[in-house]
Amino acid sequence: MIQKKTFDFLSALKENNHRDWFQAHKDTYQEAHENMIDFAAELYAAMQKHDHLVDSNGKKALHRIYRDIRFSKDKTPYKKNLSGSFKRATAALRGGYYFHIEPGNCFIGGGFWGPNSGDLKQIRAHIDAEPERLREVLEAQDFIQYFGKLEGEQLKTAPKGYERDHAAIDLLRYLLFLLYKRFSYK
Repeated sequence: MIQKKTFDFLSALKENNHRDWFQAHKDTYQEAHENMIDFAAELYAAMQKHDHLVDSNGKKALHRIYRDIRFSKDKTPYKKNLSGSFKRATAALRGGYYFHIEPGNCFIGGGFWGPNSGDLKQIRAHIDAEPERLREVLEAQDFIQYFGKLEGEQLKTAPKGYERDHAAIDLLRYLLFLLYKRFSYK
C-alpha cells in the first residue's frame, strides 16, 4: 500500500523542486522510496500470477526521480512523481506495464510503447488475422468500464500493405497500444 506520507512528500516536492530543499528532505524521500519499493514488489508478485514478467524486484522496477534536464527548457531537477515498470519475459511475450504515482494523477498502464518495426508488423498481422477477437475484448462493457478505450498514437492513413477500406483499419493504424487504469489514493 502506498502511504499517505509518500503522497505528502510528492506534494511538497512539487512546490519545492530544487536541490537545496530535496537535500534537506532526503530522509523523507528515502522513506517514500522504500514505500515504493515495497509497493512495486507487491505489484510484481500479484502480476506474476497472471503474466510472465522479467525477473525483477521492487527496487529494480523503479525509475529514477532525477530528471534529465540537458535538453529541456524546464530545469526542475526532480520528477513530481514516482514510477516504475515491468517488462514481459520472453521474445514472444512483448510489451509491458507501467505504474505512475503522483497526487491527483495515479495510474497503472499496460500495452506496447514504441514497438520496433518487426513488432509492429507482427501485431498488425495478428490484428489482420482475427480483428473480431480483439474487438470483442476492446468493446466489452466490463473492459471499457475498467480500462477505457485503447489509446496510442495512430497513422493518419493506412499502414503499408493494408487497404484504406480494410475492415480493421481503425486498429491497424495504431503505432502504440496502451490501456490505463486510473485510481486515487484516498
